[in-house]
Amino acid sequence: MRRPWKDRSRFFPVVLVLVIIAAIYVLTGCSGQDGRTADHLSAAQIGASIEQAVSLKDLKAGDRTKLQKLYKLNADNVDDFILYISTSNVRADELVIVKLKDASQAESVKAKIRQRIDAQKIKFKDYRPDEYYWVEHHVLKTKGPFVLFAVSKEADKIERAFDDAF
Repeated sequence: MRRPWKDRSRFFPVVLVLVIIAAIYVLTGCSGQDGRTADHLSAAQIGASIEQAVSLKDLKAGDRTKLQKLYKLNADNVDDFILYISTSNVRADELVIVKLKDASQAESVKAKIRQRIDAQKIKFKDYRPDEYYWVEHHVLKTKGPFVLFAVSKEADKIERAFDDAF
């Protein structure tokens, strides 16, 4: 006479090991890329990822004063940032990544950046239509406490590198 339960009990340890492996796989898959989360990233780290995707050699770095002048951002809200602007006033290229102390301020920051976009549209619309096109096709997005604004011929690559940094 055959004992069905006895035959199945040999497979119990194998099934248990497979369940444990699956659980570990699922839990590590949800832990984030390389243990990096938005809170632990800096604007410089994201900027380095972007520099691997596109060349920023034709842009100059800006400081906190320039950030305040161009975007009217409250310095108390900014935890970290990088800013690159064109070396010439006849080009619209800009890249700014702002890490906010409080992610809830992102919409306010985006509104201030939109004011800059509107000013740039007025500046370039009749004067430099080719630059106006790039201002029109800018990237403005948020991810966690970060706000990205990019005006560039390679804005799509910048956006991809920004997304991949997380």
